Amino acid sequence: MTQRSRAAASAATRHRPWPLGRQGCGVALDMGSARTRAWVAGRGLVIDVPTVTFPGAGAVYPIQRGTIIDTEGTARMLERLLGHRLPRFTRPLVVVTAPVLDGVAYRNEARTAVEVLRPRGVLTIPSARAVALAAGADLSRPLLVVDIGAHLTEVVLLSEGAVVDARRTALGTTDLDTASPLQICDAVATMVTAMLRQDRTSLTIDALRRGALLAGGGALRPEITYHLTGRLHAPLRAVAAPHTAAVRGAATLLRSVRDHPSETDSAPSES
Repeated sequence: MTQRSRAAASAATRHRPWPLGRQGCGVALDMGSARTRAWVAGRGLVIDVPTVTFPGAGAVYPIQRGTIIDTEGTARMLERLLGHRLPRFTRPLVVVTAPVLDGVAYRNEARTAVEVLRPRGVLTIPSARAVALAAGADLSRPLLVVDIGAHLTEVVLLSEGAVVDARRTALGTTDLDTASPLQICDAVATMVTAMLRQDRTSLTIDALRRGALLAGGGALRPEITYHLTGRLHAPLRAVAAPHTAAVRGAATLLRSVRDHPSETDSAPSES
């Protein structure tokens, strides 16, 4: 074999498709209080269902307002949804999105719940960073991510991909029966104003000038995007398919680990 042939063979080995075998199985998870979404290596998005479990006669919602309140129920839900979808006798690598605030508690509970899948490793990634990855955003520049979910809205400032500041409110699209779109937008504007006042650098204003990145189900509501643009006095860029952006960003991280399999077992949490 010539040197060129050996190099080509080496490159093909490095970039071969990720097998669904013992070392290749991977799952990206976005577990919100309203919906749970899962992406499986080699299959794409396989789950987009309500976050609910059925321990007895009625339904139980194990995640509320960005907090896992029933770890065992969350584990039962994952077993029901994914247990039969993963290759037998495999130990998947799992990437889980987590809210930025109260993220430590969420990550701990999520790791416990995910053990039902017998993972060989669990990585966590802040939802805002996952959204940025899904959008293909330039993380070398300051970025403001506004994630309006069903029960929780987060405003996060990223710099070099790391969380610099974060705010949240327990309001989301499911509250529109009792709260107006304008109230949600006012809450976002209040959080951004607080960031500007406390920022002793130019990061927040630079991010606003660049344009806020909008994700979550709220980005699908024209009345919210319209009012929010006026409240922020800044450009607004909605992520494509904003309701699934977080899980797609987690899948992006999973694929990056796939491309560097030697780092899989030692890869740090993205928290």
